[in-house]
Amino acid sequence: MEDIGLLVLGHGSTLPYNQELVEAFAEMISKIHAGPVRTAYLNANQPHIPDGLSALATTGVEKIVALPLFLAHGVHTREDIPRELGVDPSTKRGMVSLGGRDVEIICAEPLGVDECIATLAYRRAQEALR
Repeated sequence: MEDIGLLVLGHGSTLPYNQELVEAFAEMISKIHAGPVRTAYLNANQPHIPDGLSALATTGVEKIVALPLFLAHGVHTREDIPRELGVDPSTKRGMVSLGGRDVEIICAEPLGVDECIATLAYRRAQEALR
């Protein structure tokens, strides 16, 4: 998967911990993904999504998977992010021109309901009781 770039997408916020959180997730992901990992934000933080895509231009990736760090679908994951990425909202796939090459881009699903998230939520409940 070295020729697959991952673009970790955050909502963005004027509060600094939001960007720190997204960057920390990207760092964790980069430890398990062989290819390049970059970050981008829908608003408020830099880089915005087009600049995040451009950051992958010199890496030689053949494909990009955009990973929205959102818990559930909403207007951002269904409309705003696909529009910014230039992907078809119904298929979540498209092509982007990077460095003079056409690169396939795929938008992953939000985090959603998953046992590991439920485990984390329960851990947070336990922490709150301490």
